[in-house]
Amino acid sequence: MSLFKKGIIALSINIALVSSALACTTLLAGSEATNDGSLIIARSADSDALKAQHFVIHPAKTNQTGIYSTKEHNGANNFTYPLPKNSLRYTTVPNWKTQLHGATGFNELGVGVSGTESIFASPKALSFDPYVEETGITEDDIPDVLLSRAKTAREAVELLGSIIEKQGAGEGFGVAVVDKNELWYLETGTGHHWIAQKLPKDKYFATGNQGRLQHYDINNNDVLGSKNLVEFAVEKGLYNPEKEGAFNFSKAYTRDDERDRTYNDPRVWVIQQQFNPSLKQAVDDGRNFAPLLTPEKKVSVEEAKAMLRNHFEGTEHDPYTNGLNGQEPWRPISVFRTYEAHVMQVRPELPQEIGEVTYVGLGMADLTAFVPYYSGLKAYPQHYGIGSNQADSDSIYWKYRKLQTLVMTDYPKLAPIVKKAYQEWEAKTALEQKEMEAKYLTMMKTDKAGADKMLNEFNLRVMADAEKLTENLMNELFTVRTKDIQDDIFFANKSKKD
Repeated sequence: MSLFKKGIIALSINIALVSSALACTTLLAGSEATNDGSLIIARSADSDALKAQHFVIHPAKTNQTGIYSTKEHNGANNFTYPLPKNSLRYTTVPNWKTQLHGATGFNELGVGVSGTESIFASPKALSFDPYVEETGITEDDIPDVLLSRAKTAREAVELLGSIIEKQGAGEGFGVAVVDKNELWYLETGTGHHWIAQKLPKDKYFATGNQGRLQHYDINNNDVLGSKNLVEFAVEKGLYNPEKEGAFNFSKAYTRDDERDRTYNDPRVWVIQQQFNPSLKQAVDDGRNFAPLLTPEKKVSVEEAKAMLRNHFEGTEHDPYTNGLNGQEPWRPISVFRTYEAHVMQVRPELPQEIGEVTYVGLGMADLTAFVPYYSGLKAYPQHYGIGSNQADSDSIYWKYRKLQTLVMTDYPKLAPIVKKAYQEWEAKTALEQKEMEAKYLTMMKTDKAGADKMLNEFNLRVMADAEKLTENLMNELFTVRTKDIQDDIFFANKSKKD
């Protein structure tokens, strides 16, 4: 069999491996759990490799009237909500078709949203309070509704919780919200019930398509929840306080079955192994994994990116390096159908323009460059706002995605070339960022406009450098594959002659 045919078959197996369900993976880290005092959110967004992403800046608006409507954007359902009279400026990275489901973004007041993590309520809980699929809020709507108006992370969480209670959740989800002071995570229980927890400064939280928040205390200001959250669980037989002791949200409301043992538990397990290597726990014991841990190894932007790129490399469960294995039972964090992954970093001690950075990797995290986008960036290039479900030669999304598709035709041979090049570029860029940020802090004291101009020129140049590297890698890999196919055909013909 030719190398080309082997590559195509391998790619088909890989796509089958990673397309069984929609999913995401999330890591949150408090300021004392990170290596530099920043707050960090890292999340992969996984559903469809053809889901081209656009970079959008929504300008501030005043004296608005009317209704936000998901249906008007061809979104998931018919959720509606009043537009804010005065809308804040905010960024999103939405899908090409609807310009909704913005995945990650910050607003002008420094509130950031990453959403959503798909999670699933237990069938029993849903039988009493099903999702409001036709008109409830979904991941399509959350960034636009929250970022356009929220002044703090807590306010955003309270608003989302209120919407869930009044209008319902259209699906199960988890959402991370951050500002310079606090980092929150909200999980839905059922159609109208939810819980949210402020992340303790010295802890990190990891999840992979599971409801993992547990403790709820109505008197604890760092934990919020829907009205009658516990009472509903008792009334419907989801929680028995006499037999079970303290209320556990995850146990009462969320699904926990054989699907979690291989699809979800291994991802949480490997993240906790990364940051707490001395922790000993069975991979399939996910229900008993601690939701919050103090890391033995501090979380950094680089470690967060490494987490998003993880596919159990170095173990027998690696479905790529050891020869593509469509039967691998453990679902890796990095999958081909990831359409974007990001690391959101908030450094409260710095000006917002440089203190908030989102590192976005388009496509499969293992085979992409995480490019920094500063909150002070004023505009994106035109080709950052184009692209569809059909490959093209211009959009930034398809430049990364086409390279990744080529790599997957011979992952063991081609992936090391791409990964080495991107990691060297990221290391070089990180040093340049430090120099630029130091220069910005000096310049802004006497020339704020000049400092902002310098920041924008730097960010645009970095984006262009990553794009050029991607184009060069595509050409390099096509050369390698062309030679492989030529050699394969030559030797096959020679063998026939002999």
